[in-house]
Amino acid sequence: MTDYQTIDVSDLSIFTINVFKSIGCSSRDAALAADVLLRADLRGIDSHGVARLEGYVRLYENKRINTKPNIRLSREKKGVFTIDGDAGLGLVVAPKAMETAIEKTFQYGNSYGAVHNSNHFGIAAYHAMMALEHGFIGMAMTNASPLVAPTFSRERMLGTNPICYAIPAGKQAPFVLDMATSAAANGKLEIAERKNLPVPEGWLETKNGATTKDPKDLKEGGYLLPLGSDKDHGSHKGYGLGALVDILSGVLSGASFGPWAPPFVSFLPVLPDMPGKGIGHFVGAMDIDGFIEKQDFLDRMDQWILRFKNAKPVNNEEPVIIHGEPEAEMHVQRAKNGIPLTGKVAASLVTLAEKYHIEHPFN
Repeated sequence: MTDYQTIDVSDLSIFTINVFKSIGCSSRDAALAADVLLRADLRGIDSHGVARLEGYVRLYENKRINTKPNIRLSREKKGVFTIDGDAGLGLVVAPKAMETAIEKTFQYGNSYGAVHNSNHFGIAAYHAMMALEHGFIGMAMTNASPLVAPTFSRERMLGTNPICYAIPAGKQAPFVLDMATSAAANGKLEIAERKNLPVPEGWLETKNGATTKDPKDLKEGGYLLPLGSDKDHGSHKGYGLGALVDILSGVLSGASFGPWAPPFVSFLPVLPDMPGKGIGHFVGAMDIDGFIEKQDFLDRMDQWILRFKNAKPVNNEEPVIIHGEPEAEMHVQRAKNGIPLTGKVAASLVTLAEKYHIEHPFN
């Protein structure tokens, strides 16, 4: 196994679909789940792409994922609703929740949905960007494995709890803000660990509260810090954002929340006495026509984007970046040239292929 190889997108998609079908997913759900993972890789979010595939299989083998879920509305009131994911793959449950939000937005002008009894849903951008296809503003968030300590604590209480907003523009690419509410997403630590690299100071601390750059310390009882890292640099703001995601995704939906959120990572146990069911998500869509003429908005977004892109840079080598722009450029590049995988990720996928007797495209 080489240290690095590039795989054709179509070949990687077929392989990923076959893995999901091998654990009991329907052809439709397998294709959807694979699309969510491949979208992450295409956008350069390697931490949430096929590198996570073995994690979903592990949850299935531990009987924590139902690959034939009955995903249903458990409550609704006009444009507001709750979905029971029936322990399905979050990669499947969240898109179906977003489809419901979009349908209701056509009827009511906006819609928000809470989801419980789900699992890890991949990148938030996939779900939020579904609204762009209809000219709507989309948003998505989820709670996650409790790895983040609140400001002034060293107890892991929150997940990295990402938030994404996707906003259409006219001639310019859409504005897509997809961010963790922690100083760094756990996936970035996983990438650093696979490459035997240190992480920047301010991302995590040891179980004793000491600053560390060793990503392995997280598995040894350490914890991630909120966005801002410490109080003097605004960690209370990151803590607040993470708490907001946990409340909307977990408390409001009927899912488990805080330290009880069922972990995706293998080094944390599932706690007893859960206050809810599974992981929770929160999605929504807004019809621009309810606020302003749609074309006026698109033109104004183009103006906004161009003005920010032309803001005076600190130096001429690094212009101002618009959120979502680097990922969109990466998507074009990787769709053409293939998706690069580290040797360790490729090896994990070969192991899955051998376990489930699936042909694979890896060297």
